[in-house]
Amino acid sequence: MDAQTQIELEAAAFRRLRQHLMQDRTDVQNIDMMNLTGFCRNCLSRWYQEAAAEKGIEMSKDEGREAFYGMTMDEWKANYQTDASDAKKAAFETAFEQNVEKKG
Repeated sequence: MDAQTQIELEAAAFRRLRQHLMQDRTDVQNIDMMNLTGFCRNCLSRWYQEAAAEKGIEMSKDEGREAFYGMTMDEWKANYQTDASDAKKAAFETAFEQNVEKKG
């Protein structure tokens, strides 16, 4: 497989993942994703922002999130985010520390 085809396939897989998370499974909460997998939609939007920065494109955290979510964070929260239990919040603190803070 040539490099361009690989890039195109990877981009298609990313677009499908984004569709799955943003349209097909809006019921899945970010906190549950982070607790189970060590990443969530916000991580994906941050990785998008970081990739833009590597290309010399300035993008704020909010701009990265809006580019990934297709809406502002406030809109996403109002439409899809539910309250998390204290147990989920505690598990998130651990997951965030292990997967984001130590790697950042």
